[in-house]
Amino acid sequence: MIQRTLKSVITGQFGKGKVILLMGARQVGKTTLLKSLFPGFRRFSAEQNPNVPVEDVLWLNGDELDVQRLFEETSSTRLRFIFGSKRFVVIDEAQRIKDIGLKLKLIADEIPDIQLVATGSSSFDLANEANEPLTGRKREYVMYPLSFAEMTRRHGLLDEKRLIPHRLVYGYYPEVVNKPGEEREILKSLSDSYLYKDILMWERIKKPDKLVKLLQALAFQIGSQVSYSELGQLCALDAKTTEKYIVLLEQCYVIFRLASFSRNLRNELKYSRKIYFFDNGIRNALIADFSLAETRRDIGALWENFLVAERKKKIAYNREVTNTWFWRTSSQKEIDYIEESGGTLRAFEFKWNPSAKYKFPRQFMEQYPDTRFEVIGPDNIDEFLLDMNAGDRGSRPGQVRFKT
Repeated sequence: MIQRTLKSVITGQFGKGKVILLMGARQVGKTTLLKSLFPGFRRFSAEQNPNVPVEDVLWLNGDELDVQRLFEETSSTRLRFIFGSKRFVVIDEAQRIKDIGLKLKLIADEIPDIQLVATGSSSFDLANEANEPLTGRKREYVMYPLSFAEMTRRHGLLDEKRLIPHRLVYGYYPEVVNKPGEEREILKSLSDSYLYKDILMWERIKKPDKLVKLLQALAFQIGSQVSYSELGQLCALDAKTTEKYIVLLEQCYVIFRLASFSRNLRNELKYSRKIYFFDNGIRNALIADFSLAETRRDIGALWENFLVAERKKKIAYNREVTNTWFWRTSSQKEIDYIEESGGTLRAFEFKWNPSAKYKFPRQFMEQYPDTRFEVIGPDNIDEFLLDMNAGDRGSRPGQVRFKT
């Protein structure tokens, strides 16, 4: 069955009494996607949405100070006057508004005829499970940088596979993809605190240089186990603060963690973790290395980060129920990536060099005999990242993010 786009998924939730949250890092195209839903706010020609007249929409930008003040010490009565006869209220960059989760709950409870749509580039107060004011009142969707599946849909599989060396270096941010030749300048701008400025403002971090050092340390360790204590020593931070910063970076959709798989074997590592970047381009910008993929000594780590991040997008966009891990033992036997879905285990090893030979650890194969084992290289990447059973490969959100 052809996958529905994120755009159609969101419109399908209109009028069902839920706050719609569209989350994701800055500059991945959240605002552009929403503007395609509400035509009065677009500056480009795209398909119209006749079900949402412009006069029914109030658009608020959370980055603007007067919008932030609007929600200070407010009440449902005042908000009713502000919203007037609008049917839709869009709050862009909602995380910039103090206690926005509680404000959205107030609107959802007291003005239920309003359809709320909010975007956020951090989940500190919008979707944080530790302080969740919107439990049972929301539908949450995450938007990532462009994906291999989306670009395959645009260029065709053959051309996109030819571009893989370029993607490994520069990644998939929409502006990077749309402006060839300007990749380095764009990525430098994004990596120079813009992606994580919500942390700097929300946490009032007095020494952002330590946050940058932590990101650089993480960038050099993709594909490897990380230790909060060792990372802290590199950045002059204690282990607790290091872990806190990593959680915040994850909530800003800059990085994500992968836990270790452990069930039966005594020497399986139980509490280890790997950390990956959502985008290779951001990772390379942090270490100031845009050298060609073919000449890089870290090509194996780049390939692994690319595949794990792209697989994460595929799982999220297809709304699959899948558990993910890596596997390693105290004797250094390892498997790059493991999934469990529908009671079936699948183990993957990632090899950039198609002639590289690899044997899965006998210890794992004997302990988990029903596991499916696969080696993923450039030649069979489509089997790993595309829905091969779908009639329309790569039919995912994002077609509205391309310039035409």
